[in-house]
Amino acid sequence: MQGSYQIRPLASAEIQTAVHWAALEGWNPGPWDTACFGAVDPQGFWGGFLDGRMIACISVVNYSDAFAFLGFYIVVPDCRGQGYGYALWQKALEHAGSRSVGLDGVVDQQGNYRRSGFELAYRNIRFGGVPSGGPAVSQDYEVAPLTETGAGLEALDARVFPAPRWVFWQHWLGAEGHVSSAAYQHGGLAGFGTLRPCGRGCKIGPLVATSRPAAEAVLARLLQELPEGQEVFLDVPEPHAEAVDLACSMGLAPVFETARMYRGTAPRLETGLIFGVTSFELG
Repeated sequence: MQGSYQIRPLASAEIQTAVHWAALEGWNPGPWDTACFGAVDPQGFWGGFLDGRMIACISVVNYSDAFAFLGFYIVVPDCRGQGYGYALWQKALEHAGSRSVGLDGVVDQQGNYRRSGFELAYRNIRFGGVPSGGPAVSQDYEVAPLTETGAGLEALDARVFPAPRWVFWQHWLGAEGHVSSAAYQHGGLAGFGTLRPCGRGCKIGPLVATSRPAAEAVLARLLQELPEGQEVFLDVPEPHAEAVDLACSMGLAPVFETARMYRGTAPRLETGLIFGVTSFELG
């Protein structure tokens, strides 16, 4: 490394630079993703500055005393391979302390992540395209807008995410352009999901349901909000065959994949309930 290199938490405007870089990498974040997750951990976004110029970024968002999630790990092209990114990586991971840490990394970097103590859990696949089909709204479920948190949402979310995230949900449900719906059956919450605008098209995530019909009920309602001819993206755990089949049934095709990895104790998640991951960058 050459020059004066400083590592520190990012200010709000600098976090938007990280979002821009992620878009250039083709990761297609939503415009309000970082604000929603930053509310959980205001010190969770870090940058590396060479002679005052921001050249690298990373996020390590601490969700609880036991779990954190890493993402947005980017170094500008002309500064790669010189040790700046790894120095930032090490410093940001100190922010996580002894917590277990998850990430969704590009597959060809698995070896590097493994050397830092991360182990593969499973792959996630991003499906995308203009939907050519989709489920009809089922009469077996009552589908309604999801506008606020509650015990039902927190209980179902706890089955697919290893830390309480009610602060995140308060911001996520109220973010500009986000449309969230929930499916109810026999008075109980059977599924929920969010459609949000991204740099390219829209993403549906999270999409969580106790069954495929419940997921289809939420999905059908959300797709009604998708502008005609707009692309939509759905990130699904590869081991969840029904979720993969549901994405394919919409006419979507694989466009990207990640390696879900953990450092420390891997959480026990009910991946069979996950029809759409919230965010590859932030968990």
